[in-house]
Amino acid sequence: MIDLHTHTTFSDGELIPAELIRRAKVAGYRAIAITDHADASNIEFLVKNVRRLTDAYAHYFDVEVLAGVELTHVPPALMAGFADLAREAGAQIIVAHGETVVEPVAQGTNLAAIEARVDVLAHPGLITEIEVRLAAEYGVALEITTRRGHSYANGHVAALARRLGAKLVIDNDAHAPGDLVSRELRSRVGLGAGLSQDDIAQAALNAWEIVERCRGRR
Repeated sequence: MIDLHTHTTFSDGELIPAELIRRAKVAGYRAIAITDHADASNIEFLVKNVRRLTDAYAHYFDVEVLAGVELTHVPPALMAGFADLAREAGAQIIVAHGETVVEPVAQGTNLAAIEARVDVLAHPGLITEIEVRLAAEYGVALEITTRRGHSYANGHVAALARRLGAKLVIDNDAHAPGDLVSRELRSRVGLGAGLSQDDIAQAALNAWEIVERCRGRR
């Protein structure tokens, strides 16, 4: 299993990075991305401190770990600039906090994130066909999430992505130990969103492709 969207005590998660990595390993995950909530105020802090761990000793955990950020409630007009700032700071993966139906995310965030070529657009809510087509063209993965609330629009996201050829990944948006769900529950969430077992397997392959692409960013 792979989770490209997790949080630590550096934002609103419950675990320090080392414990999150260890618990992910025990739960059966082969790779995770640490992507705490970020804006211009903390991008450099987050990347610097997570990279301090991943560059020094994350390999001892026997889990592939990517240091990244989740650009969160960023004004759409500033999204591309903040994505560039994260890359310059050394972020290996960039997730954008999409227009979930349970938070007042600014309209236009999904489009701005896709145009900024983020790696993953998290919980994109009632994303439009135009945006999904663009995500497919730019290789931006759309997230099917196991997280309560954000998951309300999973079926909509899955249906458009399947029809228009956009890549999907399944993430937990983990904030606490119990959010690192089992393979069975991840599969059930995918099936509940209307995916087939083949689609779920492809989502896992998509996630691993992102890991392979992003781990080379230094």
